[in-house]
Amino acid sequence: MTNIPETGRSPRVQIRLVVIQVLVISLLGTLGGRLWYLQIREGDQYAKEASGNHVQQVVQPAVRGSILDARGVALADNETRLVVSASRTDLMKMPDDGKAVLTKLAGVLGMKPQDVMMKVRLCNAETPQPCWNGSPYQPIPITDEATPKQALQIRERAEDFPGITAEPQALRRYPSPGKANTAQVLGYLSPVTDEEIQQAQDTDSPYLRSDMVGRSGLERQYDKQLRGKAGVTRYEVDKLGRVLGQAQSDPAEPGANLVTSIDSRVQRIAEYELNEAMKEARKQHDRNTNRNYEADSGAVVVMEAKTGRVVAMASNPTYDPNSWVGGISAKDYAELTGEKSNYPLLNRAIQGLSAPGSIFKVIPTAAAVKAGYSFEGPYNCSSSYSIGGQVFKNFESQNHGAISLGRALEVSCDTVFYALSHEEWKRDGGNKPKKNANDWFYKVAHQFGLGKETGIDLPNEVTGRVPDRQWKADYWKANKDAWCKYGKKGGSYAEQIAYENCLEGNRLRAGDSVNYSIGQGDTLVTPIQMATIYAALSNGGTLYTPTVGKAVISPDGKTVTEIEPKAHGKLPTSKKTLEQIDEALEGVATRGTAAWRFEGWPQDEIPMHAKTGTAEVYGKQTTSWFATYTEDYAIVMTIAQGGTGSGASGPAVRNIYNALYGVSEDGEIDDKKALLPKPQKALPKVRTDGTITSPKVAKDFAEEFRATPSPDAGATAPQQDDDPADPQQAGTVPSPENTNRDTRRRRRRGGGPGRGGGHPRGRGPRPRAARPERTAS
Repeated sequence: MTNIPETGRSPRVQIRLVVIQVLVISLLGTLGGRLWYLQIREGDQYAKEASGNHVQQVVQPAVRGSILDARGVALADNETRLVVSASRTDLMKMPDDGKAVLTKLAGVLGMKPQDVMMKVRLCNAETPQPCWNGSPYQPIPITDEATPKQALQIRERAEDFPGITAEPQALRRYPSPGKANTAQVLGYLSPVTDEEIQQAQDTDSPYLRSDMVGRSGLERQYDKQLRGKAGVTRYEVDKLGRVLGQAQSDPAEPGANLVTSIDSRVQRIAEYELNEAMKEARKQHDRNTNRNYEADSGAVVVMEAKTGRVVAMASNPTYDPNSWVGGISAKDYAELTGEKSNYPLLNRAIQGLSAPGSIFKVIPTAAAVKAGYSFEGPYNCSSSYSIGGQVFKNFESQNHGAISLGRALEVSCDTVFYALSHEEWKRDGGNKPKKNANDWFYKVAHQFGLGKETGIDLPNEVTGRVPDRQWKADYWKANKDAWCKYGKKGGSYAEQIAYENCLEGNRLRAGDSVNYSIGQGDTLVTPIQMATIYAALSNGGTLYTPTVGKAVISPDGKTVTEIEPKAHGKLPTSKKTLEQIDEALEGVATRGTAAWRFEGWPQDEIPMHAKTGTAEVYGKQTTSWFATYTEDYAIVMTIAQGGTGSGASGPAVRNIYNALYGVSEDGEIDDKKALLPKPQKALPKVRTDGTITSPKVAKDFAEEFRATPSPDAGATAPQQDDDPADPQQAGTVPSPENTNRDTRRRRRRGGGPGRGGGHPRGRGPRPRAARPERTAS
């Protein structure tokens, strides 16, 4: 008998061995499959990526193209500055996240350590500006105002400033030629974000981490053309980072230059006159609120009537776009985005919404004719109009008797439009509308281009509002619960309105139509919309899409892509009706509500057409509107909480026309002083090296006009703005003879020796038109 045990295996042991064998074989199979996948199937790709580990990229930013005015003057260009930047990647590797280095850097730059540290933190939903909203792997600029001495300190003591660089870089510059700010039109730049890089990676215009992109205005609209393409040089390096040779080089391609229709001289005049008008309005007492007008914001648009091109566009309050260059400070950011500063980043010419007041009346005039009413009338311009128990008064209760629609425009008679809109509302079924109601007053407004974007080549344009039946229904559905909760029968004005809206806010009521007919109620428009309409009235009825960009010129100057004017519709009126409205608006400027502002204007040579507007806003002071046109230009100005149309905006608009045409205070025309008597058609000249010629720029184009007395100095204001009394009572300019008006219309159509045909251009002052005598007030 032996002591050696049997080596036989039990069934349990055998099962365990089989399981282990299966696991080992499975692991070997998985490993083999993975090796086959990496080395055979994806071998080439990984070999390429592995070789990339020995290649370092150096990016040369592309020079951004310039933005030029119509004459070639730079509105935005580039300049070289010493920029101190920090690598966040290097700082985060330090034990204290780079705080000691940044504190030391602040001492060299003369900045507060906290300000420097705030600049390198990353932006997110909880981190306010200043912060870095670009790629965290891109060097973050600390300042672009470093002196050569500061830059030298940083570079010579590199061991004390790890992750910090001081290098010359080309940065954006907004030179404000002749003090033409143009901020909201130009926009500004900021670093590209990781999200934007991902979104654009498969497009024909991908971003690099070093790119700066447009955030608003023309910088955003034409970013692709202006940005160019950054250059990338790839170097082969060893594992220690030493350069072995150059693998590949793609040179940088500078961005194209954008020529605009903006004339920097007119732009400066428009900005200056708007600002002066607002300052003057703040000196005037508002008898309705028993305090001075606030005049807290405004806008003005100068547009070529025959093309829709924008010659000037000003918005107030404004800002300095240079504040964004090299990173914005906390103080500047707070000022630009805070309610206290009234949001200067807004371009109120395309984003400012307001009821248009009486400048809207050209639309119900056209709608009334479209609905079958006679332009000649007569219509009763009574002192008030009643609907049920509610009385709608004419402005200052004036009564002009039986008048035509043309005369209703001249004297801005509210009650004529009240009656017409109320009659149409009843025709369409009143509170129980017909299935296919005509709604001419609303339909024509849409056909005039209201309630939608004009299509201007600037981002973030707003649509405005035409408060028709569909809008009423949608608005009621969205706000019904809030109205019913807040409303109270017999409560305050706001509570009573909410109560009524809760019950029947989806109905288009008679009062809605009456208020709408004079540009009040829920109607909202932008200055660019009204400028487009009044330009169409000037050119015979064509609605042009407004444009600021005029041409894109390649960096070498060999390729010029012009941006041609585009028409997007026609005014829904006959030629006869257009001529009648045109004559009425000329009457506004010669004997109506705007006559006192255009006293002494050379009407025979430069026929002026105008419409004043004063819009009421609940809880605020009245909004001033002034819409005008000649055969060359349409100018529209608005001032929020600024008072009446002709009172607040009128003098400023007159001064802009004076500058355009070279009109002196006594009505004489001097071509040598005219900034732009005819719209500029030609593009600036491009030299053989691709650079663009530009004229010399004055320090301030508004200076010569500051010392000139206002053309309305000493003029006596009429008793009111939108609805003056008859000339015999209010002291407005009496009507010229009909033959004179007919002669002026023939001259505009080329049938007589009008402007440009009677007096040779460029021969000094021309005699002014005879000034009509004013009647005693």
